[in-house]
Amino acid sequence: MLKVIGAGFGRTGTKSTKEALELIGFGPCHHMTELFAHPGTIKNWLRVAQGEPADWDLLLGGYRSAVDWPSAAFWRELIQVYPDAKVLLTVRDPERWYDSVSNTIYRGRSVDPENLPPGLRQAIEAQPELRDQPKLTETLVWQGTFDGRFTDREHALRVYTDHNAEVRATVPADRLLEFDPAQGWEPLCDFLGVEVPETPFPLLNTTAAFRQQVEM
Repeated sequence: MLKVIGAGFGRTGTKSTKEALELIGFGPCHHMTELFAHPGTIKNWLRVAQGEPADWDLLLGGYRSAVDWPSAAFWRELIQVYPDAKVLLTVRDPERWYDSVSNTIYRGRSVDPENLPPGLRQAIEAQPELRDQPKLTETLVWQGTFDGRFTDREHALRVYTDHNAEVRATVPADRLLEFDPAQGWEPLCDFLGVEVPETPFPLLNTTAAFRQQVEM
């Protein structure tokens, strides 16, 4: 059962946060990367993104936390389904966030397999169940969250800031942590009531690393 619900958009340090949550006992943590590890789950997420009712036990059963898209798009539903779970709003400077998304996940955007980055295209060829992953991201993120207008920088930034404002206004303060992974372990561990690990806080998935991984 979920103990931590991530409400922050992708590219707000969610991969680092996933690793951190797993290190302090809140794993496994669902993240977009889980779809590549378990491609058979993509079809179920796509159905929900297209408006079908969600079976959260099917989608998130076995996970103790969830961050990043696709689950972050359903934070409103999840806070009702898991009323005892804490809510984590990962954030970063809006302008830097937009530049990061533009240079990573949006840069590889395509629903045409022939136009995908080579690494993703090869992965789909090796695992056909991955073929719906670009469609899921298109439906849920680019069309659903950003109304097909992500390239309109002002619009995308407004969506980002309005989203964060809505989370702050909706989730009770004692249930919510607004968290920048650059802050390190202390605020996260204090919020979740666990000891600070001796290991350094993981800082993963930089723009350069993301692009290299996709190309590979």
